[in-house]
Amino acid sequence: MAPAPSHCHATNGNNGAIAASDTPVKTQHCARLLDADEFRRQGRLVVDLIADYYAGMGEYPVHPTVSPGFLRHRLPAEPPSRREPDAFAAAMQDVRDVILPGLTHWQSPRHFAHFPASSSTAGALGEALAAGINVVPFTWAASPAATELEMVVVDWLGKALHLPERLLFAGGGGGSILGTTCEAILCALVAARDRKLAAIGEGRIGDLVVYCSDQTHFAFCKAARIAGIRREHCREIPTYRDDAFALSPAALRAAMRRDADAGLVPLFVCATVGTTQTTAVDPVGELCAAAAPHGAWVHVDAAYAGSAMTPSALVAALGTDQEYILKDAAAETAAADGGEGVVDYKDWGITLTRRFRALKLWLVLRCYGVEGLREHVRSHVGMAAAFEGMVRADARFEVVTPRRFALVCFRLRSPNKKTANELNRRLLEEVNAASSGPYMSSANVGGVYMLRCAVGSTLTEERHVREAWKVVQDRATSILSKMEIIM
Repeated sequence: MAPAPSHCHATNGNNGAIAASDTPVKTQHCARLLDADEFRRQGRLVVDLIADYYAGMGEYPVHPTVSPGFLRHRLPAEPPSRREPDAFAAAMQDVRDVILPGLTHWQSPRHFAHFPASSSTAGALGEALAAGINVVPFTWAASPAATELEMVVVDWLGKALHLPERLLFAGGGGGSILGTTCEAILCALVAARDRKLAAIGEGRIGDLVVYCSDQTHFAFCKAARIAGIRREHCREIPTYRDDAFALSPAALRAAMRRDADAGLVPLFVCATVGTTQTTAVDPVGELCAAAAPHGAWVHVDAAYAGSAMTPSALVAALGTDQEYILKDAAAETAAADGGEGVVDYKDWGITLTRRFRALKLWLVLRCYGVEGLREHVRSHVGMAAAFEGMVRADARFEVVTPRRFALVCFRLRSPNKKTANELNRRLLEEVNAASSGPYMSSANVGGVYMLRCAVGSTLTEERHVREAWKVVQDRATSILSKMEIIM
């Protein structure tokens, strides 16, 4: 809601007022907060900064060598009470001089530690466009075009992934763009919980049990606790290297049978396509077959490599009766007359306030096309395959798990199995300590410590992969040479 002409309010985003004053101020002062000429001038400063950042990305170490508290000591402890002279330009200079050197640079072509936060020109500008328009599409009436654009791009994305038509809006299904994977898992859990309790009685919430593997993202058990599932009723089923760390349908079937025999209620199975540590792929079809006799909900976490559900179950669990201010008489009349139904996205997720994320996705799809995005993903998979080939060609190393997608899990073979984990921990430390080298991460699965090389930065090229492997080889040679001298 716009501030009254005689008042000025400060906010920290959509509906997030942090300060308000009833003291009359000049209307012109409030208007300057969205002055078009000022916006153009300051916008150019931001675009130039981002462009310079990408052009000079190679000058930064991927991971900064800083200590906790470094930034707090360089910035004032109190906010400015008045506007500083040329404050925006000064703040942009602080971003260059103080903020950027203290970041882990996720867009660096040498960032191989985590799954990608891939960026693009269209994506960044789409984010700016959504922030500038700044609508809050929690219902259709709140922003009709925003709601319907989300419906359109969700169907576009579903078709690009070759999902069955019944999962699309066009086929009676549909989807929502949520902020995080954690939010999606929680929404699915709540929908499953309420559907089950409607059948067995709300008093039995303490009997509900959920299932996952020991490789499932920790967000699942966290979501289960938020949804009211008892901590001891979150079954993490062990996985094994011989099964490529995938969830065993036989083990799941046995666990569910034991719980059912004990009078508990199997509720939910979280299968994963592309686990965080090793990109293991659970056998979804077989897990569904194991869960079916218990009427358990099977959710597929495919955040790296989507989640799907029926809208009716989701709305039944998360829907709210609209207050008068949220109703739209024209939309309700059209739906009653047999027209298209209205989607109120506030009933499809946890939050009421939501961002216009569909605009960003729509712009990316318009600018690059589905085939362009596929080629981009395939190039990363191809570079990971090349890295895997380099590892296999060096007898000193082993690929720990079969490569899927664009992650390679590998380790240095050790003459002493008892010290193998420590050897590889040391190797990772030395690789990441290289000033212009790659930044990688680790996993410890089934007691096996391994290095992770995840290819996914938009700026990564084949030469960066080759250079990363050269650093790994050189550090391994140095470590093994020192071991021979000691021995």
